[in-house]
Amino acid sequence: MKLKLYQIFTFVAIILIGVTYFAPKYPIWSVALQSIQYPKAMYPEGIRINFKYDGVYNGCEGVREREELAMDAGADCLLEMNKINHFIGMYPIVQGVNDINEIGEHVPYPVYAGESIPDNEIPGALKLLDNIMRNALYFFILFALLALLFMFNTKKKMLWAAIIPALVPFYFLFVYIYYLYWYGHHLGLHGGGAFAGIKPFMPTVFGEGKVAQFTTVSYPDYGFLFAFGVFVFMILAMLFKNKELRKSQA
Repeated sequence: MKLKLYQIFTFVAIILIGVTYFAPKYPIWSVALQSIQYPKAMYPEGIRINFKYDGVYNGCEGVREREELAMDAGADCLLEMNKINHFIGMYPIVQGVNDINEIGEHVPYPVYAGESIPDNEIPGALKLLDNIMRNALYFFILFALLALLFMFNTKKKMLWAAIIPALVPFYFLFVYIYYLYWYGHHLGLHGGGAFAGIKPFMPTVFGEGKVAQFTTVSYPDYGFLFAFGVFVFMILAMLFKNKELRKSQA
C-alpha cells in the first residue's frame, strides 16, 4: 500500500512521540544553579537537573563531584538542588518515576538530614504532579494511538485525533510553568527556610535569573526539539490530509 503524504508526516510524528518519551540522553528542559561555591572546574554548568515527562533527573553525570555529594549512592546534583531549595523553604522537587531507592521502593520526597515530609503534609498539588509524571507513559501511548487513528482513517478529517498528540510540547510547558510558579509561591516549608526575607517569586522559565546568591539558567534541551517536531509534523499532516480530502471530493 502506497502511503499518502499526510500519512508519512503522521508516521514521522509517531516516531518522534516515542523518541520524546523514551530517549534517555535527551531531556526536555534543563535548569542549573550557578554560584561561586560551585566552581566551574567541578561544575561547568553548575548544579544541573534535567526534566522529562516522567520525572526529574540528575544532570551532572560525569562531573567530578565534591566529597559531600558522594555521601551515598543516590547523592547527585538533584539532591544538591533539593538541599538548596530546602534552605529557602521550598518544597522538594517531585521526581516522578525517578524516585526508586536501593531496595526498589518509591520515595516521592528525599530525606533532609534525617527529616522527611509525612504523607499527610504533602500538598495535593504535588501529589497530582507526581501522578502525572508516573502515568506519563500512558498519555504517550494514547497520543500514538490517536495519531494512528488519524493516519489510517482516510475518509474523515479526524482533526481532533491529530490535535491532541500535536500539542505534546505545550503540555510540558503548561505543567512546567505552572509548577515553577507554584514552587516559587509556596516557601513555607519548615517555617519558610533560612532566608526569611525572600518573598514569593516566579522562578526563571527561560534564560537567566537571580535568586539570592544563585544564578538560575533555564533552557530547553534536545528532547524539546523532538517534542516540537511532533507538533510540526502533525500540523503538516492535518494540512495535507485536508488538501487530499478536498481533492477527492472535487
